[in-house]
Amino acid sequence: MGTFCSVIKFENLQELKRLCHWGPIIALGVIAICSTMAMIDSVLWYWPLHTTGGSVNFIMLINWTVMILYNYFNAMFVGPGFVPLGWKPEISQDTMYLQYCKVCQAYKAPRSHHCRKCNRCVMKMDHHCPWINNCCGYQNHASFTLFLLLAPLGCIHAAFIFVMTMYTQLYHRAKDRIQYYQLDEVFVFPYDMGSRWRNFKQVFTWSGVPEGDGLEWPVREGCHQYSLTIEQLKQKADKRVRSVRYKVIEDYSGACCPLNKGIKTFFTSPCTEEPRIQLQKGEFILATRGLRYWLYGDKILDDSFIEGVSRIRGWFPRKCVEKCPCDAETDQAPEGEKKNR
Repeated sequence: MGTFCSVIKFENLQELKRLCHWGPIIALGVIAICSTMAMIDSVLWYWPLHTTGGSVNFIMLINWTVMILYNYFNAMFVGPGFVPLGWKPEISQDTMYLQYCKVCQAYKAPRSHHCRKCNRCVMKMDHHCPWINNCCGYQNHASFTLFLLLAPLGCIHAAFIFVMTMYTQLYHRAKDRIQYYQLDEVFVFPYDMGSRWRNFKQVFTWSGVPEGDGLEWPVREGCHQYSLTIEQLKQKADKRVRSVRYKVIEDYSGACCPLNKGIKTFFTSPCTEEPRIQLQKGEFILATRGLRYWLYGDKILDDSFIEGVSRIRGWFPRKCVEKCPCDAETDQAPEGEKKNR
């Protein structure tokens, strides 16, 4: 509580200017991106929130973020503590043991040093950290150390979620494809050796060189080298079957966040490095997936699309296209196809 009160004192409000520096901007940007992406992945993919493990996982993510930011802002705004201007020891004879700072017009207390960046003598100065744009010293030493400890732990947790998200997506897609067509198939990930320890040993070895040659891999019993690639080909073919043809009704420049396509389109631009594609009225697009205000697909380039000679694909605003009448009439075709299969 004492720390919180010290943060909201009027004089500490002047410390907000410390945020206007490349160090805090980069540090907070990395924290925000990693935390946001990890939370989005945990909500959408791994683990499901309706399970006990998923709830614990999500609470841990929030806990990491809160503790990291709390200690980070404590280290930045509470500061290290400065030797009072004009300070001198109570016993005047002790001045003979101390250095005098001409800038602060004060004696340097034991373990204190003058920081050129802060332009003050810092109590128990460790160093001036650009990431918090402040010194690490007496008052914020614990918060700074906790931040350095918690940040890597939070990153490890986020990295685990990212890896597991990619790992589980193949299962979700395979399950979706099998359920959609009501097939009597069971997809088994061929490279899961059946135990975490055996999987771990494929990556981490005493020599530092991973097992295998990177081209052929050990697979579990009942699978073969091409079990995964066959499933990938099936998923790719399924994506083409489920794709929907659209006709472009508005030009689109390919801007990442187009202002002229509406506020909702502007603020819901996909957070991805995948490209946007320019559209001209009258063109045709084959959409394979989408969001509420955006679609992703391939531009149909005459016969080249069928021959696979050239592909132009990316995101585009949903309001720039309309579903072709022929596809609108056959929206239920996959359903009928599913029953026949």
